[in-house]
This record gives sequence, structure tokens and C-alpha cells, in this order.
Amino acid sequence: MYKHFFKRAIDFILSLLALICLSWLLIIITVWLHFANKGAGAFFFQERPGKNAKIFKVIKFKSMTDERDKDGNLLPDAKRLTKVGAFVRKTSIDELPQLINVFKGDMALIGPRPLLPRYLPYYTEREQLRHTVRPGITGYAQVHGRNNSCWDEKLENDVWYVEHLSLCLDVKILFQTVKNVLARKDITVVTTGIFLDVEREENGGKNS
Repeated sequence: MYKHFFKRAIDFILSLLALICLSWLLIIITVWLHFANKGAGAFFFQERPGKNAKIFKVIKFKSMTDERDKDGNLLPDAKRLTKVGAFVRKTSIDELPQLINVFKGDMALIGPRPLLPRYLPYYTEREQLRHTVRPGITGYAQVHGRNNSCWDEKLENDVWYVEHLSLCLDVKILFQTVKNVLARKDITVVTTGIFLDVEREENGGKNS
């Protein structure tokens, strides 16, 4: 009952309350990033697969400029990341606009993180279970290693969550997320890890 009804109802109510209570902070960060990003905008929109692999646009605060080299190519992430952008990443404030995704029903507060659409052909049959629930702002994998885990471990944690989904588990993940954010634990400001599709192509394609 919780998985199929109450979870969505709770997500709707909590995301609405959070958006109302945090509206002042969202406005301040939006204005701050507008100027810091040198005209590149304050929000970042990217297509991600949601429940049943349906594509939606995830919303995050934009932490980088759109500066390019003389050939028109985007500069490396480390050079485009602003001081303000680094701050919102370290504090996980960049994730707050996803409350809009939760309110709309694209996402949940707790669930597997929405990954890139290009990864879809590279999941094993078991790993595809992560798309039987709404993706989350935070999840079981994020409080058990976050960016420091390997892909196989992250995806296995996602499946474990789907198989054990409950109100009690979601509450535990929520409190652990708050604890990790306050401690700034397992947060990577500039992503340097290998992409899932690249890793599995190097290993001979999709795992069995």
C-alpha cells in the first residue's frame, strides 16, 4: 500500500511544503547564480529516464558557466565551475530544484538516482528493476557510498532498495541523507569517474 499509494501522496505533500518554506532560499540562489554564471542561466535541465524508463527533464541549479575555447568547445568542467557553483554543490543546494520534479510526479524524494538515458541499453535484466519506481533526489545508493562506489555496487544498491522499499527504509535514508549533507560526506564537486556505458563497452558490453 505504501509503495503504490502513500509514498506518492507523502512526496506530493512534503515537496509542496518544502517549496513553500524554501522559496526565499531558491530565489536568492537563483539570482546569485544568474550573475555568477555570466549569463548562462541559473538552472540546468537534462533528460533522464524516470519510472518505466519514461524520459523527463530533471531540474538542478546550474553550477557552471558556458565558457568555450577559441574553437567553440566547452572548457573542462573544472574551469567552468564557479565559486558559487562549488558552494551549491558542496552543500547539495544544487539538488533543491528537483523538488519541482517531485511535486510534478516525475521523481520521488527517495529512490534510485535518475541516470543518463544513454545508459539504458547497458543495464542487466536485474538492474532494470531500478526503473519500476520513481527516481529520487536521494536514495539508498547515495547514503552508502554516493560518488565513491563503483557502478556495479551503485546499481545493486538501487535494486536492493526497490526490493525492500518501505516507509521505515525511506525514513532511514532521509535522516542519513541529512546527516551526510551536514557532514559533507561523499560529495564530489567535479565529477571525474568513468561513464557506465564506457566502462561496460570496455568490459565487452552489457553485463549478463
